[in-house]
Amino acid sequence: MRKLTEKKIVLASHNKGKLREIAELLQPFGISVILAGDLGLEEPEETENTYAGNAQIKAHFAARSSGIPALSDDSGFSVDALNGAPGVYSADWAETPNGRDFPMAMAKVWDKVKHVPTPQMARFCCTLCVAWPDGHDEIFEGVVYGTIAWPPRGDRGFGYDPMFVADGMSQTFAEIEPTAKHDMSHRADAFDKLVKNCLGD
Repeated sequence: MRKLTEKKIVLASHNKGKLREIAELLQPFGISVILAGDLGLEEPEETENTYAGNAQIKAHFAARSSGIPALSDDSGFSVDALNGAPGVYSADWAETPNGRDFPMAMAKVWDKVKHVPTPQMARFCCTLCVAWPDGHDEIFEGVVYGTIAWPPRGDRGFGYDPMFVADGMSQTFAEIEPTAKHDMSHRADAFDKLVKNCLGD
């Protein structure tokens, strides 16, 4: 397992919400994070049907293009009653000609599951990939289980956060304090593994 010794990395994303979360998670390690979009890097086409495959595409593209290590996050919202959909295609469900519309995407999910007996089981999945310019990478996966909430609640999260209540919680991911979400989210689960393997002693 390769250690991440550099103090600057590129986040292979154009999502400022992810930048905020990842920057806060890496701040204690003295690592600064630059958004790929702020470097003018394009978003490569995600052609794989797995989180790991798409995470590798994004991280390797950013690492090669920038010349410094890159971190990518491929995550999604999976609903048991939809056989895991939208899953890898979570962002696609939100696409419109004018950008991503997650309230619309959440409404699509609800329309497909509203007749399913409650509780409607769901989970957030996250795969992190750290890639170096020489082509090496490390992959870490995380998951958090919970149920669907409707109507959506809260304005602190992003994506599908307003319609997800983690097991043992009563508030959605968009209602709880960001620090509380960082401690228990799918991203936190994957990030904890990254820390132990790439940033630990």
